[in-house]
Amino acid sequence: MNKIVILIVVLAFNFGFSQKKFDKSAAENFQKTINSEYADEKTSPLMEEDLKTFKALDFYPINEKYFVNAKFEKAKNEKVFEMKTTGTRTPKYIKYGTLYFTIDGIALQLNVYRNIELSKSNEYKDHLFLPFSDLTSGKESYIGGRYIDLKVPKGKTIAVDFNQAYNPYCAYNHKYSCPLVPLENDLKVEIKAGVKTFH
Repeated sequence: MNKIVILIVVLAFNFGFSQKKFDKSAAENFQKTINSEYADEKTSPLMEEDLKTFKALDFYPINEKYFVNAKFEKAKNEKVFEMKTTGTRTPKYIKYGTLYFTIDGIALQLNVYRNIELSKSNEYKDHLFLPFSDLTSGKESYIGGRYIDLKVPKGKTIAVDFNQAYNPYCAYNHKYSCPLVPLENDLKVEIKAGVKTFH
């Protein structure tokens, strides 16, 4: 009996009932995972002297308000372009679609992108890249904006949890070259969620 119930739930999850509910534990896991990654010298982007004193990243309090089920509109006839970075690298991306959502009653939109090279690998074939900046950028959050990782949605909506927004590696170490947030992804609201600036 339980197996049937689980199967129905899984099927519902995969086919169309794509409105997802906010899951605080997912945001908590995200924080735990990123903290342990940054504390480990093998996976940390931190500079050597920062790693020695690193305890944890500074996050905004987890807030359900910053979890949205966005309307997803797939882009048509887009051309591959070179995304500017903080270095000389110009990775190739394509605009995959646009997300429409509201926060505090304000209608917002963001473009989501696909990395051409990454999408060739099995592990990242469904990966979408959501870079954004907002009115906290350069104040409480990193001046260069932040990123969220998403998966290609099955339906017409996509769940976006800004509580899982993270900084580019450049926020910690100048040896990295990171994609710059495209101008059209600058939000005129404060997104007080996710990772704060690194001191």
